[in-house]
Amino acid sequence: MIATEIGKRKQARGFTLIELVVTISIIAILAAVALPRYITLQTQARIAKTQAIYGGIRSAAALAHAQAIATNSTTSGTVSMEGVNVAQVNGYPAATVAGIVTALQLDANGDQVTITPGPPTLTVDTIGGTSPNCRVSYTEAPALNTAPAIIAVTTGC
Repeated sequence: MIATEIGKRKQARGFTLIELVVTISIIAILAAVALPRYITLQTQARIAKTQAIYGGIRSAAALAHAQAIATNSTTSGTVSMEGVNVAQVNGYPAATVAGIVTALQLDANGDQVTITPGPPTLTVDTIGGTSPNCRVSYTEAPALNTAPAIIAVTTGC
C-alpha cells in the first residue's frame, strides 16, 4: 500500500521551475517579435483610413458637382443628396460641416477623425496619427466650375 501511494505522488507532481522559466522566455521572445508587427499594422491602418477619406471626399465632391449641374444650381446654394441638403460654393461642396462633411456622411466620433471646418479649407485628421502629417485637406473651389483642391498627407500616420 505504501508503494502505490509513492507512485501516485510521483504522478501528481507539477512543473519544475526550469520548465516555467523556459516557457515564459519563449512567450517573451514571441511577444518581442510580434509587437513591432502590430505597431506596423496600426500605421498601415491609419494610412488606409486617410486614403479612404481622400477618395471619399473626391467622390462626394464629384457627385455633388454633378447634382449641381443637373439641377442648374452651380452657383452658391444647396443641392439635395439622398434627401440631405449640401451647401455649395462655386458648384462644389463648401468646406464646412454642412458642405463636404454632409456630402461624405463623415462622423467624427464613429470614424475616429478630427474635423476642422473652413472655409476656405476643411481638414480631417486621422486620430492616432501625427497632425498635420496624417490628414486630408479640402479647399473650396476658387471659381465657378473650378475643381476644389483635395490633398492627402500620410507621412505621419
